[in-house]
Amino acid sequence: MTIASAFAAGVRIRTLVFLFCFNALLYMSFSVLQDDLRALASYHLYSSSSANVTSNVTGSGTIASNIVQTDDSITLAPDLSPEPQISRKANATLVFLARNSDLQGVLKSMESVETHFNQRFGYPWIFLNEDEFTNEFKESVQLKTNASVQFGVIPSRHWYQPDWIDEGKAEQARNALKAAGVIYADSVSYRNMCRFNSGFFFHHPLLQQYRYYWRIEPDVDYFCQLQYDPFDYLEDNNKTYGFTIALEELGQTVTTLWQAVKEFMEQYPEYIHPNNALAFLSDNGGETFNLCHFWSNFEIADMDFWRGEAYTKFFEFLDSKGGFYYERWGDAPIHSIAAALFLDKTQLHFFNDIGYQHSNIMHCPQQPAFLTGSCTCNRVLSIDYRRYSCLPRYNKMLNGKW
Repeated sequence: MTIASAFAAGVRIRTLVFLFCFNALLYMSFSVLQDDLRALASYHLYSSSSANVTSNVTGSGTIASNIVQTDDSITLAPDLSPEPQISRKANATLVFLARNSDLQGVLKSMESVETHFNQRFGYPWIFLNEDEFTNEFKESVQLKTNASVQFGVIPSRHWYQPDWIDEGKAEQARNALKAAGVIYADSVSYRNMCRFNSGFFFHHPLLQQYRYYWRIEPDVDYFCQLQYDPFDYLEDNNKTYGFTIALEELGQTVTTLWQAVKEFMEQYPEYIHPNNALAFLSDNGGETFNLCHFWSNFEIADMDFWRGEAYTKFFEFLDSKGGFYYERWGDAPIHSIAAALFLDKTQLHFFNDIGYQHSNIMHCPQQPAFLTGSCTCNRVLSIDYRRYSCLPRYNKMLNGKW
């Protein structure tokens, strides 16, 4: 075989391989498109009548071109949203813990929340800070919404490290976590924030008139149009705690937390609900903590639960251990453990239809909620079924299957 003929044969082989791969790619793309088209075909569009939600809401308040499921053959994700609706105004508020230096991130988050939800519902905003907010912060924030806005200062006793904490021991712990490369390892202010969110934010004077809250943080993104009121949904369906992301905590930050929890359960068995969600927290009946928790930078929940007797005693018990400062206990595992143990597991709710991203971690709804909410996130990047997600454990706990 001459060099020319060998070269020609090589070209033909490469061409055949290219065509094969290209056709395979087209086939896969067409299959995905078919799946989406079949899902879309199983919905019908309808227009709801316009509704004036509140005098503070911009726009017409009309929901148009909502999508409703009609094909029972579609496999539903757990805890799908109710049929989109605008109804009464719940006793609820949007809560934002921020500093003056967070202004740009605050405005970004507000725009996302207003665009995807609150410009239709007009829920009030409450901003909390350990210092006074500047006029620039207040004026900038008020320009982002037509809803009412209030600004509050956190009482010093609820924010700063308590005097009874052994600072030498706490500093040693911070240095050890820093050496291990743990995020926020040496930050006292981060620990102040975790303790405040765990035990005090719901006692702030500005929040006393409200029952429900939606926690918002700087630099977060929402991706789906929420056409119903999640506060009403919690109240109407006897739900207490709602989340979008469940994942594992860093083990080095909660070394003694579960031991403290077991001590509390032994001392106060009356607070443990018989139909609890312990199986979400532990793979061996409570002997050890599997580190699963609800990521609390997003949570929609009932503050009456945090204000209740069981949680109050739970927080006080844990706080007395000093783990917020001697380790780096976060409000996410504290809230999650309490909700999982003290509530009926049916009172927990996965807001599958709320697309949300904090930092580099994102929840993006799968079908059919993705279509219903006109979501703009990339479903492939959703954390839900990645290795460090705890959503499969939650589904197994709730439904008995992965």
